[in-house]
Amino acid sequence: MTTEKTVVLYPALGVGHLNPMVQLAKAFLRRGVAVTIAVVDPPGKDPVLEAAVARLAVACPSMTVRLLPIPPACADSHGAMRILAELRLASPVLREFLASLPAVDALVFDMFCIDALDVGADLAIPTYMFFPSAAADLAIYLQVPGCCRAAPSSFGDMGETPLRFSGVPPVRALDMPDTMVDRESELCRTRLQQLARMPEARGVLVNSFEELEPRALKALRDGLCVPAGRSTPQIYCVGPLVDGGVSASGESGERHACLEWLDMQPKQSVVFLCFGSGGVFSAAQLRETARGLEESGHRFLWTVRSPREERNKFAEPDPEAFLPDGFLQRTSDRGLVLKNWAPQAEVVQHEAVGAFVTHCGWNSALEAIMAGVPMICWPLYAEQRLNKVHLVEEMNIGVAVEGYEEELVKGREVEAKVRLVMESEEGKKLRDRVAMAQEMATHAVKEGGSSDVAFYAFLKHLEVSKLDNTKAG
Repeated sequence: MTTEKTVVLYPALGVGHLNPMVQLAKAFLRRGVAVTIAVVDPPGKDPVLEAAVARLAVACPSMTVRLLPIPPACADSHGAMRILAELRLASPVLREFLASLPAVDALVFDMFCIDALDVGADLAIPTYMFFPSAAADLAIYLQVPGCCRAAPSSFGDMGETPLRFSGVPPVRALDMPDTMVDRESELCRTRLQQLARMPEARGVLVNSFEELEPRALKALRDGLCVPAGRSTPQIYCVGPLVDGGVSASGESGERHACLEWLDMQPKQSVVFLCFGSGGVFSAAQLRETARGLEESGHRFLWTVRSPREERNKFAEPDPEAFLPDGFLQRTSDRGLVLKNWAPQAEVVQHEAVGAFVTHCGWNSALEAIMAGVPMICWPLYAEQRLNKVHLVEEMNIGVAVEGYEEELVKGREVEAKVRLVMESEEGKKLRDRVAMAQEMATHAVKEGGSSDVAFYAFLKHLEVSKLDNTKAG
């Protein structure tokens, strides 16, 4: 574009929401758009988020990062309700910040930051939503308020009952996001109010690409996902927005040791297990997973945290204390256990990796697609169970472990799914399909690809929105 624009990005709390917003910021910068990321800064910071913000300031000096300090939320609120309360408290601070800027061409808010719609309206700033998950999730979310009202009971009481949504395969009630399972809860009521307001955004930037989700996108654009009388905002698929994985260097500038280990493994021979920033298991589950890996006979790279029973999930774990006796010694010639963290983007892209056992966070799923690696899906919380449905039943680029919705996935199930992906004809077909998805994703983000074209269409829409606001003023 010929004139420089200024966009403020407003992520929700949590690394899983900050990271894709950072990738979106980089996409804006590459197109000559000035970017500020406004990050909510509550008391008692999440150390993982705090570290991510610190790294961002150093790694991307061309990107302005502004912290928005907020007062403490109600002491009685916990978990997701606390996050939503903190985001509400941030609205006046966001408004004051935006009002202090000389010019803002657009405010782009995360899907959890719905109150930003009111801030944008007050200041006459064109306001758009960034949806960091699958377009199929967006299609479902827009239909959930009506589905929830029509359901005979809360989703949490409906178990295996299939729910029908336009644009996606049937979804079992037990696979709906945690925030929506009890319609009588304050959390569910709050989320339903937020979902009902999503169509108020001037447009939606989705972290996906046209070729990956044609059915969901058609349903969205045909108006099948919003109530009668309402219109669907313009949808812009601008993904995959993922970490390019160009460097896994630490402060010393050296590659992570696990990448050196992968260099010594045969091509597509390693099963990589990594479950995101919130992936914490019981000690019993960690032991079962270890048994399954050992019995499979395959090479593995496994990121582990201390068991759920221990208070501080960020503490340095001691695998000897909670894995089966002798496991590390018996598998030392073909396995590597990492403590707490791995450079996931770089690992998934390594040619030695042949399968990815993942919690199905959308960032992780896109990284696997961009690397052409089939997935063994083990969803844990939030919208991850929905993503499992899309990856396994719609896209056919992953398989799910049985028993993830129960207390324990057995070691024999871990072994069976590892063998399926790494050894069987079905596994070969999975690999072929994800290779096709990889090729489509690579093309989508290139100049002239579907996501590149969508991004420029969005920037053109900004010009029209700004003109409309000027006339209204």
